Amino acid sequence: MNYSMIDILRQHIIERLGPDLDNLDTVLNHFKPLEIERNKYLVKQGEVCKQVYFIAKGCLQVFTYDNDMNETTRDIVTEGTWCSELLSFGSGQPATENIRTVEPCQLLAIDKQGFQQMMQAVPQFDKVYKQILETSYANSVYRINTFVALSALERIKWLMEKRPKLMTRVSSKLIASYLGINKDVFSRLKSQL
Repeated sequence: MNYSMIDILRQHIIERLGPDLDNLDTVLNHFKPLEIERNKYLVKQGEVCKQVYFIAKGCLQVFTYDNDMNETTRDIVTEGTWCSELLSFGSGQPATENIRTVEPCQLLAIDKQGFQQMMQAVPQFDKVYKQILETSYANSVYRINTFVALSALERIKWLMEKRPKLMTRVSSKLIASYLGINKDVFSRLKSQL
């Protein structure tokens, strides 16, 4: 097992729940370390999402395809956070989104059975799970509600203020998809800043 990844996850959990956790090592043993190269799918629309991922290192894109196979990015998820297609994971229904690696990634994955065992072994982990759900929901709703009212240029400025590292970390095409802007318009407006 890659202890550096496990140590990152251990620290993440301790920061949220405090250091006095019974069974923490038992919980951590439920996670499977994965090293995945760039541009690989973790979940595809129409498949059932079978795992929740903690990102120790790397970057994931959560997106859908429209009828013309254009991508619409809902989120770009980076280190120290969780990612899954939660509705599919919880219900066993087909996923409505795709999750793909943007960079080579070091992930810790847990399946539904391990997740349920973890929730029983460390009941406080329910707090972390609620934070995962709330953060995912809040980010999506905030972004959608904010973007409706903002011009394309204002969306770029919003990203530069809220998530400045993404501007140099991921492609202009991916940022344009995330901001809901045509990539050519994005390039033109970005050059004006």
